[in-house]
Amino acid sequence: MRSIEQITEELLALPSVSRALLAEKLVESLESDTDSTIQAIWITEAKKRRDQVRNGSVQTIPGEEALIQIRRLLEQ
Repeated sequence: MRSIEQITEELLALPSVSRALLAEKLVESLESDTDSTIQAIWITEAKKRRDQVRNGSVQTIPGEEALIQIRRLLEQ
């Protein structure tokens, strides 16, 4: 069985549009676990971020670079 780290690495290597769709699906899968107000806020945020990726108003970075940046932050 693959570890969460292995799965994360594979998923972060996907194209940004695919990651955005996956994020939307993950948020939807958590809907039953959250308060409806919090749920609505997160769905709105996820859709906003998805739209930013789609329309090019934010710059995406490769998954490996994102992991490097996160690891640096955690080491501080």
